[in-house]
Amino acid sequence: MTSHRPPRARHVRVLATLGPASNTAAQIRALYEAGADAFRVNMSHGDDASKASLIATVRSLESELGRPMTILADLQGPKLRVGRFAEGKVDLNAGAHFRLDLSDAPGTADRVQLPHPEILAVLKPGHRLLLDDGKIVLRVVAVDSVGATTEVLVPGTLSNNKGVNVPDVVVPLPALTQKDRHDLSLALEAGVDWVALSFVQRADDVAEARKLIGGKAMLMAKIEKPAALDDIDAIIELADAIMVARGDLGVELPPQEVPGAQKRLVAAARRAGKPVVVATQMLESMIVSPSPTRAEVSDVANAIYDGVDAVMLSAESAAGQWPVEAVAMMDAIAREVEQDAAYRQQIGFVETRPEPTTADALCQAARSIQATVGAKAVVCFTTSGSTARRVGRERIPADILVMTPKLSTARRMGLSWGVHAVHTRDITNFEEMVAKSKRMALRHHIADAGDRLVVMAGVPFGVPGSTNVLHVVRVVGDELERHRKS
Repeated sequence: MTSHRPPRARHVRVLATLGPASNTAAQIRALYEAGADAFRVNMSHGDDASKASLIATVRSLESELGRPMTILADLQGPKLRVGRFAEGKVDLNAGAHFRLDLSDAPGTADRVQLPHPEILAVLKPGHRLLLDDGKIVLRVVAVDSVGATTEVLVPGTLSNNKGVNVPDVVVPLPALTQKDRHDLSLALEAGVDWVALSFVQRADDVAEARKLIGGKAMLMAKIEKPAALDDIDAIIELADAIMVARGDLGVELPPQEVPGAQKRLVAAARRAGKPVVVATQMLESMIVSPSPTRAEVSDVANAIYDGVDAVMLSAESAAGQWPVEAVAMMDAIAREVEQDAAYRQQIGFVETRPEPTTADALCQAARSIQATVGAKAVVCFTTSGSTARRVGRERIPADILVMTPKLSTARRMGLSWGVHAVHTRDITNFEEMVAKSKRMALRHHIADAGDRLVVMAGVPFGVPGSTNVLHVVRVVGDELERHRKS
């Protein structure tokens, strides 16, 4: 990796989903140039060959541009659906009784198949069933071993294979289906950096996925089930990051409760020092329009004001008519927010208490030193990336220049707030640490003559988990002159 591109002029990251509108090298490059810092591959869609090809295309672009590229594979998770109808669809009227059962006979106006006996095992009278993304609401009246009788609370037209949400109970389903296990194997073999686990309900779901991933990628838990909110601290502890996936979360929670849940999730992740992504319908109107609504702009801005690490585009960049414009708009919103004096005040509302470790103490000290001397950047030498993530947790108002000898670590940094990762040879002594900090800060247009840098590393050098050095250096004029001549 040899590119000396400067960091983005913002700290929050932009995660763009790839799809039919963005599946060629030219299209993906255009998204990157517009501001995409990381790319999401939705494992729900396409065959194995198309998904592997998409990942390979990003890696090819990575080599061409000389910058580490971050790829997140998003697993589909368990999808609950009704069966098919004899006429393709039926109208359900308010107050009518409608039965969901295990029979595979074509559905009628009175019943349809629900091929999930595990749901029937936990349903009780009074529980709600939300069909077709919550457009139709049923309330369970009675349950037996082969079906559930419900009353229609919110009427509508129900068609083949529509989704089912069960918000009032934890459904005993594994977070990883057979398809997910297959897709996970494919993603890991292709070398993705992050794996997103869908429909997490409890910490055990995360533990199971971690075991299967085996350290080959970082794990992001998607929070889209109300049950996950009850176990959120344990989930965050086991995951490497969380995603506030407001699509299904907004189906199972009353819509008015979603903003508060989002803020609590962002704060919980920030307190734990874990990256947090806010996703779903952020610039939804840009699927068909070249400009977003004012409400969508405010939605994105509010997430950034709360201090999220990344904001995500879904169909806007994957299948929309204006994918590059959507990324550019996300980039523009983030830049504008971060220039607002209120941003610095607001992201400081969440207190991130350090653990009683040397590394955490140094990261907290780095924030104080940067503020006092006005350092242009914090420079981290790291093998695993843990020090860089700790520094990012402090939300220091300066670039975080991360240098690592591991390409996998550099790639994984693309979802961490404020980080500009560089894959480079490791250092072996203190003098090399100082010289390389200044040289790389100049090359990547982070610092100029007279600027100070806060440098963090571990002695002995090259040993993971040994961050114990904090040093302030100044870039002097002759170093700048040597850099310009080189």
